[in-house]
Amino acid sequence: MSDLPRKAVTRTAKLAALPLGFAGRATWGLGKRIVGESAEIVGRELQQRTAEQLFKVLGELKGGAMKFGQAMSVFESALPEEIAGPYRAALTKLQDAAPPMPTRTVHSVLAERLGEDWPELFLEFDDKPAAAASIGQVHRGVWHDGREVAVKVQYPGAGEALLSDLTQLSRFARLLGPLVPGMDVKPLINELRDRVSEELDYGLEAQAQQAHAEEFADDPDVVVPAVVHQCDQVLVTEWIDGVPLSEVISGGTREQRDRAGQLLSRFLFSGPARTGLLHADPHPGNFRLLPGGPEGEDDWRLGVLDFGTVDRLPGGLPEPIGESLRMTLDGEADAVYALLCAEGFVKESIELDPDAVLDYLLPIIEPARVDAFTFTRDWIRSQAARIADPRSPAHQLGKQLNLPPAYLLIHRVTLSTIGVLCQLGATVRLREELEEWLPGFVPEEELEEGPEAEESVAEA
Repeated sequence: MSDLPRKAVTRTAKLAALPLGFAGRATWGLGKRIVGESAEIVGRELQQRTAEQLFKVLGELKGGAMKFGQAMSVFESALPEEIAGPYRAALTKLQDAAPPMPTRTVHSVLAERLGEDWPELFLEFDDKPAAAASIGQVHRGVWHDGREVAVKVQYPGAGEALLSDLTQLSRFARLLGPLVPGMDVKPLINELRDRVSEELDYGLEAQAQQAHAEEFADDPDVVVPAVVHQCDQVLVTEWIDGVPLSEVISGGTREQRDRAGQLLSRFLFSGPARTGLLHADPHPGNFRLLPGGPEGEDDWRLGVLDFGTVDRLPGGLPEPIGESLRMTLDGEADAVYALLCAEGFVKESIELDPDAVLDYLLPIIEPARVDAFTFTRDWIRSQAARIADPRSPAHQLGKQLNLPPAYLLIHRVTLSTIGVLCQLGATVRLREELEEWLPGFVPEEELEEGPEAEESVAEA
């Protein structure tokens, strides 16, 4: 598969085959049950075959189908091990690679957008893509001033393909739900579709990336490549080397995993506070570990790529997130419930028991209770199972909660980041990052007392 299938009929046919395949396997599973095989074994085989077909089709189609696959892949740590194990490689592959478009197509886009003399802008240009993603692919080159650069070229027809795929996927979202227990897939697809126009606009992406590059220019922990040139369908940025986070997940050392987890958490919470923007595509393909952190060459920094999807938060993350998290940790059930109602997480027509809401929230925020927390696949699976089990009080209560539109993207990014932390198996000092960067997590009176307390200690 070497080009983006753009004809709607071709893409629709491939996607439409997915639910048919699911139905066929369900019939096959019924047959296996009739001849006496256990429900557990048959169910496992069904999910494995479904996952295999789903990610094969999504990877081939790129566009919105692959974008959905990338969003889903960060949740693989929530899947039962017997399902996730055999297909972890297939899921992870979506995060970093896709079949490339032909060289002639790349040259055609560059000639149309940069001019027929586009080769003169580069001292070197590698026709073989260094990476391929959902709406474009990246080529390595050397800009005319000698800087090593990454040249992102958008697939022709990518916008049409994105919208078509996501519309088609939303029609059978219910069938995809079992792949990630405890998660409602349809809102995820709808939210991805709402972001299409932004992600296709490389001008907006360039602005967001440059804002981060300038803010983090002298940061000892985070590296964001600067923008070199931008026009329709082409974005040129500085090149950064490093170990892809997907490789750290599959074979990194304990030190690399923990460092990557800490820096990923720091970037998640510090980015909005420092730039007014939330990087909203936290799958492992968008991060690198680079040597040369604060402790020297043996230490690590986090390289951050792809700012095509961001949430604009001029005041940083909303203060009610920090306030509700702090009050939940303090066991203030009534205050938490009142704040959730005020923010629209509980609709006016619904009345819930504040203590039950607190019991629902406490296990989820366990990582913020302690000084250091080890994120594991077992932990996130237990959370997913608790919320997905129809017999669980958590499942019944969760169905009655509402997610206000203003919080939708923040919620997805937070969940995705937690998924990546669990893939890493990282031990993270999360509370430290929350106290430093999350508005409302530390009470106002403590913030005001802070400098005075430090001065009195110094005087003593």
